[in-house]
Amino acid sequence: MTSVSIVSYSALYMLLLIIIFFSKKRLNLFENKIYSVGIIVALFGTFLEIISAIYFLFGWDVNTTFYIVISRLVFVYYVIWINIFLNYIIIITRQKVSQRKIIFQLLLCSCVEVVLLMLLPFEYIVSGDTMYPSGLAVTFLYAIIFVCLLLMLIFTIISVKKVEKKKFIPLIALLFLGGVAMLIQSYFPEIFLTTPLIAFVTFLTYFTIENPDMKLIEQLNIARDQAERANNAKSEFLSNMSHEIRTPLNAIVGFSQALAEEENVPEEAKDEIKDIMMASQNLLEIVNGILDISKIEAGKLEIVNTEYSLKNVLEELTALTTSRIGEKPITLRTVFDPSIPQVLYGDYVRLKQIVLNLLTNAAKYTKEGYIEFKVDSVIKDDICRLIISVEDTGIGIKKESIDKLFNKFERLDLEKNITIEGTGLGLAITKKLVELMNGSIVVQSEYGNGSKFTVAIDQRIVEGKETVANEINTEIELFDAKDKRILLVDDNKINLKVAVRLLQSYQMQIDQAMSGQECIDKIKEGNSYDLILLDDMMPKMSGVETLKELQKIEGFETPTIAFTANAISGMKEKYLSDGFHDYLSKPIDKLELNQLLKKYLKEGEK
Repeated sequence: MTSVSIVSYSALYMLLLIIIFFSKKRLNLFENKIYSVGIIVALFGTFLEIISAIYFLFGWDVNTTFYIVISRLVFVYYVIWINIFLNYIIIITRQKVSQRKIIFQLLLCSCVEVVLLMLLPFEYIVSGDTMYPSGLAVTFLYAIIFVCLLLMLIFTIISVKKVEKKKFIPLIALLFLGGVAMLIQSYFPEIFLTTPLIAFVTFLTYFTIENPDMKLIEQLNIARDQAERANNAKSEFLSNMSHEIRTPLNAIVGFSQALAEEENVPEEAKDEIKDIMMASQNLLEIVNGILDISKIEAGKLEIVNTEYSLKNVLEELTALTTSRIGEKPITLRTVFDPSIPQVLYGDYVRLKQIVLNLLTNAAKYTKEGYIEFKVDSVIKDDICRLIISVEDTGIGIKKESIDKLFNKFERLDLEKNITIEGTGLGLAITKKLVELMNGSIVVQSEYGNGSKFTVAIDQRIVEGKETVANEINTEIELFDAKDKRILLVDDNKINLKVAVRLLQSYQMQIDQAMSGQECIDKIKEGNSYDLILLDDMMPKMSGVETLKELQKIEGFETPTIAFTANAISGMKEKYLSDGFHDYLSKPIDKLELNQLLKKYLKEGEK
């Protein structure tokens, strides 16, 4: 009764597995086809086992032709299944055998083995309530199983490095449990283990075959890896591009700023210097635009909220737009709602970037007429909704082109506007920033008669304040640092020259090094500095590597600033985590430079 129960449960289990397998969508892979044949054979074999067990249970004569045929068919079932599983292993271990050869080999081996099993003699041995087969046919069956298991083991060892490890779980189970079963049955042949073992291994295999869900997960993992590699390649490219463009820009901006402050420069030359500064600023805006897009797409651009005065922001935007218009016959109209609260809470840096992009576009695409910069507000509870509009009498936008307006690198009506500088990134960045600030942007335009952009962004009202305590001072307040000593480290002579020119106004003592090793040698020689500006992207030894060596020197506590043209997303945070005290990007911004010098030299005085 026990044997009948075990085989019956195995048959029921195999039947449910077949229903599940064939009811689900499967990939058209050869290993799946082989597996489908295997589970059908396993189900058929369990039914043969049930018939055999029932026949003996009722005490019927085991020497009848019917029972002998059933018994030999059980042997055939074992042989066919083990051959199917062997060929399944050949497939998943990617042996260099064609599908046609596998099918031919399976059929040939199975036919030869089946013929021999049907011809070789065997007999039944009765032991109490149990009956088991014995004889030459049984010995041959065990030999076939042993050879098949040995071949599976060999193929597995050969291919263990190139096949997914989970694929081998059913084989490991078969080898281990099959070995245990054969050992047990050699001593206790009446114990029934073969069919439950086959059912269990078939069940395990089901969870390793290439079903659509697993294939989808695999494809998603591959796509993720490819995206990560592409993203890393993009970051590396942006890093190199930032460095290569900002390095010469540092010289252009630095020297033009220094020349603009010279008193003995002719007026005509000063105008040309201003043109150089404007052109370099345009180029820097393009680089920053590309970097901003990369930050947004990488999800690394954060909204940083602080208290600020909108009045100061609007005044700065007006001044920048007036400068941008230059000598064009354009009137800049400003209409600001006087009821806007004095102090708001939000990311004024991004707000300014949004509005400046709109004003800059208006100045670019308007030849004459006016630009109206208007700010209204709607106040509800402690929220002030800023409604900012920029209207111009420029070239306008075609109705069919408005949907493309916020696409990256999209420049509309290019043939007509080919002389206007830009990459088409400004409005793409603007829309992304507006969305990050939970705002909205609307475009109205009539081709040939101008455009109007309206942005609505909510900002929190800070009550009880009329001024902002942490307002940023945009004035450069030079101070005397003649008793201070600074070390500049950069492999580029022009960068060193620019930095020296900008630092001369502070009357400090300036020392220079053109490599990380030279910097280390100066410190080891006993030179003492109040501040080190250290470039990172240097040959042989980078700035990060140089800093790590400096930190090993006993008593080294000099504030060290990462002085680099590598300004892509997350670099400031990376340099700070690497041990730098601060970060200064190239081209050198005089205001940022002044704030750093004030922080580490003037405010650091004891």
